Amino acid sequence: MSKLPNTDVRFALLNDWQRDFPLRGAPFAAIAQALGLTVREVLDQFHALLDQGAISRIGGIWGAGAAGAAMLCAFAVPPSRLDTVAAIVSAHPGVNHNYEREHCFNLWFVVTARDGKSLAAAVDQLERDTRCRALRLRMQRAYRIDLGFDLRAGLAASGPMAPRSVPPVDDAALAALLEDGLPLVEQPYDAWAQALGRTREQLLATLRRWTQQGTLRRFGVIVRHHESGFAHNAMTVFDVADEVVDAHGAALAGQTGVTLAYRRERAEGWPYNLYCMVHGRDRVAVQGAIHAAIEASGLGSTPRAVLFSRRRFKQGGSAHFRELRVPEREACRTA
Repeated sequence: MSKLPNTDVRFALLNDWQRDFPLRGAPFAAIAQALGLTVREVLDQFHALLDQGAISRIGGIWGAGAAGAAMLCAFAVPPSRLDTVAAIVSAHPGVNHNYEREHCFNLWFVVTARDGKSLAAAVDQLERDTRCRALRLRMQRAYRIDLGFDLRAGLAASGPMAPRSVPPVDDAALAALLEDGLPLVEQPYDAWAQALGRTREQLLATLRRWTQQGTLRRFGVIVRHHESGFAHNAMTVFDVADEVVDAHGAALAGQTGVTLAYRRERAEGWPYNLYCMVHGRDRVAVQGAIHAAIEASGLGSTPRAVLFSRRRFKQGGSAHFRELRVPEREACRTA
């Protein structure tokens, strides 16, 4: 039986294995041993967290550019059409995030695809289906990207990233399983290996290599921030001179409360090229963190806009490899 109250077990499983999830034959047994639980208790708790929506999966977050193409897009939608357009966008299989934000460009979404040509075609199709014209905002450089959550804090936090060349995914079939999530069985890597027709050690060697070289930014529990108490977030965008944007971006990435920082292309009617995200438990905390980050990064006089999230229409993991997913994966989710 558990030596910890259920609330403490839940917290530990949510908080402590967002990174460095055990890459060994029986990962849930390793977690059970660390917490003084049985393997059955750990699996039951993870099943409950998944069913409750507190986590989306146990899996990987790709390094920037490692898994294919992605693009942040935005529509300026008349309020009377917003729900209809949002439903069309959310229904597209390549869209993994779709939010209403406080701005005339009020619908913001991320589209993923295997390559640039497929990505452009997906956005073209969404424009036709919605009769809206998209801002197409390709990422040019990431300064901080991960979105892990320390549940002890009032503001979400991850770590700044050093510029590096990220090797691409070289095993698309395994990548598809990774995006779908680790099966909640005692030996989940064996289930993946069997589905792919290879050995467990071969599979684990690939996961370790991806983690070490940055193809995977992290491997572990993927927490859903709204359900974990971080229900408020704002995207702040800046119009920074191109010759100094990297310096300001690096400074912004090191500020407390900033979870994401990156440079994107400008677009017609959209002059902004530097972005950051802050997630927090309340709006006041988010506003305070944004103000402090702006001042500390020397961006106080820079033209900017702050776009708080209003509604979340869709939030999920990346879907670069969805067409390769193994049909048996749902059967692997249960013990």
